Amino acid sequence: MKIFFLFTFSTFLLSAFEQAAASAHYDKILTHSRIRARDQGPNVCALQQVMGTKKKYFSTCRNWYQGAICGKKATVLYECCPGYMKMDGTRGCPAVAPIDHVYGTLGIVGATSTQRYSDMSKLREEIEGRGSFTFFAPSNEAWEQLNSEIHRNLVDNVNIELYNALHHHMVNKRMLTKDLKNGMTLVSMYNDQKLLINHYPNGVVTVNCARIIHGNQIATNGVVHVIDRVLTAVGNTIQDFIEVEDDLSSLRAAAITSDVLDILGRPGHYTLFAPTNEAFERLPRGVLERIMGDKVASEALVKFHILNTLQCSEAITGGAVYETLEGNILEVGCDGESLTVNGVKMVKRKDIVTSNGVIHLIDEVLIPDSAKQVIELGGAQQTTFTDLVAQLGLASSLRPEGQYTLLAPLNGAFSDDTLRMDQRLLKTILQNHIIKVKVGLNELYNGQELETIGGKLLRVFVYRTAVCIENSCMVRGSKEGRNGFIHIFRQIINPAEKTLHEMLRHDKRFSVFLSLVKAADLDDVLSRPGEWTLFVPTNDAFKGLTDDDKNILIRDKNALRNILLYHLIQGVFIGSGFEPGVTNILKTIQGGKLYLKTVNDTLLVNELKSRESDLMATNGVIHVIDKLLYPADLPVGNDQLLTILKKLIKYIQIKFVRDSTFKEIPLTFYKINIIESNVQPITRKEGPEIKYTRITAGGSDNEEKLKKLLEEEAPVRKVQPNRRTQGGAARRRTRLAYP
Repeated sequence: MKIFFLFTFSTFLLSAFEQAAASAHYDKILTHSRIRARDQGPNVCALQQVMGTKKKYFSTCRNWYQGAICGKKATVLYECCPGYMKMDGTRGCPAVAPIDHVYGTLGIVGATSTQRYSDMSKLREEIEGRGSFTFFAPSNEAWEQLNSEIHRNLVDNVNIELYNALHHHMVNKRMLTKDLKNGMTLVSMYNDQKLLINHYPNGVVTVNCARIIHGNQIATNGVVHVIDRVLTAVGNTIQDFIEVEDDLSSLRAAAITSDVLDILGRPGHYTLFAPTNEAFERLPRGVLERIMGDKVASEALVKFHILNTLQCSEAITGGAVYETLEGNILEVGCDGESLTVNGVKMVKRKDIVTSNGVIHLIDEVLIPDSAKQVIELGGAQQTTFTDLVAQLGLASSLRPEGQYTLLAPLNGAFSDDTLRMDQRLLKTILQNHIIKVKVGLNELYNGQELETIGGKLLRVFVYRTAVCIENSCMVRGSKEGRNGFIHIFRQIINPAEKTLHEMLRHDKRFSVFLSLVKAADLDDVLSRPGEWTLFVPTNDAFKGLTDDDKNILIRDKNALRNILLYHLIQGVFIGSGFEPGVTNILKTIQGGKLYLKTVNDTLLVNELKSRESDLMATNGVIHVIDKLLYPADLPVGNDQLLTILKKLIKYIQIKFVRDSTFKEIPLTFYKINIIESNVQPITRKEGPEIKYTRITAGGSDNEEKLKKLLEEEAPVRKVQPNRRTQGGAARRRTRLAYP
């Protein structure tokens, strides 16, 4: 009868536990483990065991389908779910494990070392008696891994030290995993010492960073949770630990300088990745001195090592990102037994538990972008730019107290021809990539003009999915440093020097088109200030056009204007600013529509390839094409004109409607644009002061400027590219070879 009562009681407890546990992470993961093992029989759970270790996990879906934990291959095991057991001759685990007092339950869950030490320390009588206890019982392996000196001291003084240590693992009330809330603090039965509970979304539950590896084994007088390490007393705050730890004196100095140390003495649940003195010593002296001499930078540095959540190492089974007190994020992961920070193994010692968090000692100082100088923000894909800025003497002009914006092209933007340029011309090019003020991505707007340190004004163009400056568009990766922003660009930025008309006039490829523009009285449109996109056919587009044909075109000015103005759009549209593969419908000045899209970095207009795109002018942009454009829905009513157009346009069928005429297109669109462009310089006073104005005239020729520059400057020096390999990856660095 007694056995039947105990069986019924334990079944009731387990049933109540399972129903109430529906909202607990541990129990949700356990439910998933049951589902994965349903083909093995009732009450079987599927676990993953890291190969080469004894570590087992009830796994998340991510770990399960990856077949790995912390990057290490994991095998699948099938075991009875907690509280159940096998029966001979039956599948699965159909029987409920026998229920006993806490002392007996220690044997049931295999924590025989803890059971034996309970007997030796005279704790047995207490945990066999009346009460309601929670026992966080170290596994046999946990006792084996305990520091040998500590272990010996406990065993040598069983009546006091060992007894107190075991009491430190106990709470004087039953607490199932569903009751163990993340961030809660329990009071142990030894000297009211604190037990810090963390219950993570991946189902891991920790007690002072010890992981519960077998939970919720119900006893008649409580519950037993098996944990993977022996708990030690927690009494100090993170601040207390830093103040007395000799190996953290450099961190202590930085925390005091930045007034952050006091934060780590307050109640909370912090994680500190604490760089050792050796880590600080490896920093370049100039960098460390600059940061330590700047309170804002030093505060950012220290806060970048602190999470406002408590992350025990055993809870990390894969990579995750966490926000630091500095505001940016760290990626914390694992590689086997090692913790990683931002993908690098750097943790020397983990899980130093304090009353307000946990400390992991690391052998590398983490420097946030906010503590770096703007030139230090360049990544592996911008090394050519940052190397050249340093070697050409421009880095020294970026004062720590100044405010700048770097427009850094990717390494691939610098061709060998560019790197072989005269040093002074190359320096001028780089100056065009340094803005005098600090401008973040969210401060850029269409039509804005930014002044470089070389005195050039660069125009900003904002599109649906792109932000471009002159001919080059941004890629992801903008960063903010102590004295500026860095934005990453696909190409070298080429500021415009000439008007559209001047560009046509100086390029023989466009002589026929330019003559037609002049005949239609449109050359003034392309000379004045404005914002235009012009599709320019090369002379190849007019092959077969005789002088007589040309005269016929010129005599019908309305027809000629309709054809030419179908090539002109108001607004500046950069080819690389279009969303790839998506058709953009733009209205021309003629009134018809052009269909533009980019495919494989090539601009298509009405499905015709642009042979060269994004040629910037002071009043717009040119895209070069080798066919004459014509609106497919515009009829021709003249036989002669139809014959001429059929010579030039073979990719569409031109409509013929006898006696139809072309509409007259007055130049009012052009005059309105001139009036709108006559604006006064504006000073924007939100945040950094940014001055901008409209360009009102074309610039002088590049060759003339270079000639003048070379006359004024010192003898020519050449730039020699040098290629290095670092860390197995090709990296191009740029050095200057001086005569």
